[in-house]
Amino acid sequence: MKIKKVFATLSLALIVAPLSAMTQKLDTVKTVEKETLSMLTDSLNSVELLADKVEIKNLIHKEKVAREESLEEEIKAKEELENLEAPAEEIYGENSWVQSINPIRNASIIPNTYDIDLTGFVAPIKYYRTNSPYGWRHRRMHNGVDLKLYTGEPVRAAFDGKVRIKRYNRRGYGYYYVIRHPNGLETIYGHLSKQIAKQGQIVKAGDIIGLGGNTGRSTGPHLHFEARFCGIPLNPQMLFDFAEGTPNMDTYTFKRYKSRSHYAKKGKTSKANRSHYRVYRVRRGDSLAKIAKRHHTTVARLCKANRMSKRSVIRPGDKLLIQ
Repeated sequence: MKIKKVFATLSLALIVAPLSAMTQKLDTVKTVEKETLSMLTDSLNSVELLADKVEIKNLIHKEKVAREESLEEEIKAKEELENLEAPAEEIYGENSWVQSINPIRNASIIPNTYDIDLTGFVAPIKYYRTNSPYGWRHRRMHNGVDLKLYTGEPVRAAFDGKVRIKRYNRRGYGYYYVIRHPNGLETIYGHLSKQIAKQGQIVKAGDIIGLGGNTGRSTGPHLHFEARFCGIPLNPQMLFDFAEGTPNMDTYTFKRYKSRSHYAKKGKTSKANRSHYRVYRVRRGDSLAKIAKRHHTTVARLCKANRMSKRSVIRPGDKLLIQ
């Protein structure tokens, strides 16, 4: 019996000892797991805190950029307003706000060359229909372009600017405006039926300034539109594509000549007079006849300006000089 008890005790010891060791190992594993979990939790918290810091930093940066952009826009708007209060004063001078079409009394102030920014142009009427182009007409110089419209049709400012003249001329323009623009141009709008903008009012490009009509020396409803620089009439069709409602070029370089009649001439393709031409890129389906008709010229003039013959082949992408 004693041997059996001893044997049983030994057997129990052999069973209990491994179980105790396993229990200790399990406790150790659990402890390690807890420590690892604690470390991971701390790490995640650190990452979250870091992410929060980065996000806060990004938000602060975005707010700073937004404030700077807002400040820049405010400064730009203020400068634009100042420019519109006295547009092109550096060219015309402080005493040029007179009630005559030509504000220049001393021709010496007219610059020899001047770059005129045309990018802000808006067509004065919605649809383009030409009654009479710029140039000599009945032995008289027609200083603008006549755009057909209906009485009461809205007429819009071509650029940002300030109304210099709001008047009525029975034997000429009828009800008309002269608006001066920061780019140096002055635009004239004649034969209106109603004037909406006030004398000295600041207008934005596209603002309705009046309604089309047939007042003054006119044989039918139309808008007489002029573009002048320092009182000198320029060909509006050279500067603007009224059909597309866009400028023909971003910048027009004005060049001063001794005789004002020079600005009414057809001109030549010499280097000295290239600024009076614009470049047209040929489109698919174009022909010399179509291009000439669209730009109110003749095939002969197109050929002469480009030193080509009427039989010359033109392809899409080719460039032509058009007056």
